Parts: sequence; C-alpha cells; structure tokens
Amino acid sequence: MNILELKNLNLSVNGKQILDDLSLDIWEGHIHAIVGPNGAGKSTLAYVIMGLDGYRKHSGDIIFRNQKLNDLSITQRAKKGITLAWQEPARFVGLTTGEYLSSALEKKDEKIIRENLELVGLEPDEYISRAVDHTLSGGERKKIELASVLTLNPDLLLLDEPDSGIDFESLKKIFEIIKLLKERGTTVILITHSLEVLRQAEHAFLICSGNLIDKGVADKIIGYYENNCLPCDHKNKPPGEQGDGNDR
Repeated sequence: MNILELKNLNLSVNGKQILDDLSLDIWEGHIHAIVGPNGAGKSTLAYVIMGLDGYRKHSGDIIFRNQKLNDLSITQRAKKGITLAWQEPARFVGLTTGEYLSSALEKKDEKIIRENLELVGLEPDEYISRAVDHTLSGGERKKIELASVLTLNPDLLLLDEPDSGIDFESLKKIFEIIKLLKERGTTVILITHSLEVLRQAEHAFLICSGNLIDKGVADKIIGYYENNCLPCDHKNKPPGEQGDGNDR
C-alpha cells in the first residue's frame, strides 16, 4: 500500500530545471532511499514533499494517504504526520535540549525525553539542560534531532543525508534508530549519495538531473549506482565539482 505518491513533479529554480516529470510511489512501512549524485535533485525533492518556502511552485501532485498536499503549509503537512530531518540540524539559541524535545509532546513528559536521549546514545543528565546551539557538535545536534523524531513518532520521515558530518560510531547509532522507527510503524525515506546509507534501505530510487533513472530493491540499485554513477558528470552538478570519485 502506498503512503505517498508523487505524480509528474516539475520544478525550476533560478531558471534551472531541478525536477523533471518525476513520479514515485512510496510503500508504507518500508525503508526507502532516494539516491543520486550531488545536484541530482534529491534534497529538492524532500523540500517539495515537506512544502518548504521556495519549493511550492511546482507542477504535478503530492498525495499522502490519498489526500493531495499541494496547497497545504509545512505546519499542516507536519500535523498529518510528515517530518523532515535536516542534513544540517538547526540550532536554537536560548532553548535547552529538554525544552526542544518537549515541544514535540502535547504534554511534557521528562521520562519520554530521557528515554529517547538514551536511545540515540546521549546521557540525559548531561544533555537535557544543554543549549541547542554552537556548543554542540554537528553529531550531537543530529542525535538530538533524532530524539525529537522519536518523540514525534511520525508516519513518514524524510532523512536528508543522515551521515553528513558525523563519525562512524554515531552513524551506527543512527542506523539503529532508523530500524527502530520502522518497527514502530514509521515509513522512512533516506536522501543520500552514500552507499553505506543506501545499504540500510529495502527499496531505492535512483535519480539524476531530476529524472528517475531506475528503481527496485536496494541491492539492484547499489550495483548500478556504484558502477555507473561514481563518478558522474551531469547537467545539474554544482559549479566547481569534478567527476573525481568524491562526488557521490
């Protein structure tokens, strides 16, 4: 059963076509990956699904649980159970970790907050009163954001480049949380150019220059992506990047 259907999405930004008649079906209860080289349109697609400012003027339809989302705001989409976890987690000056996580609850419950901090590998006594600001590393902020996701318990989670800026041990913890979310019933979409992240998915979509190139079980897409896309030059590659094997 599909939880999300994307039908013939087209989006241009600053005169450049980023999404090009893109259609995808996301199965409920699975871990999916949207993979492709830098500039392929992956993060843009996540922003379109979430309805971020600047990404609403697209053609085509976004259908979540058989309801069209095109005219709904970010807040309205979030209330329907859709969450986006950023590649670079936000900083909230003046807000503690406990206050930030409490915002995801209808009623403050410190026990839930502590449990979720422990699940992502953060000691509650050390972090619950820490400010969510520059004093935290990128990896710490990403773990706190994941604790917020666990608190929200969304129906659909978009994880944008979950391996960005973190060490291997933290990445293993993130992979554990992804599996836990699936066990709890969350459908997960991993936005990635990483083979290691792609391996966590059950099903994957390979896109390039806003087009769907291939789809199928993750092992099938891994083989094609590794052999045909690394390295790769394409029309939407960000300026200054070369196909040297590092552009993934």
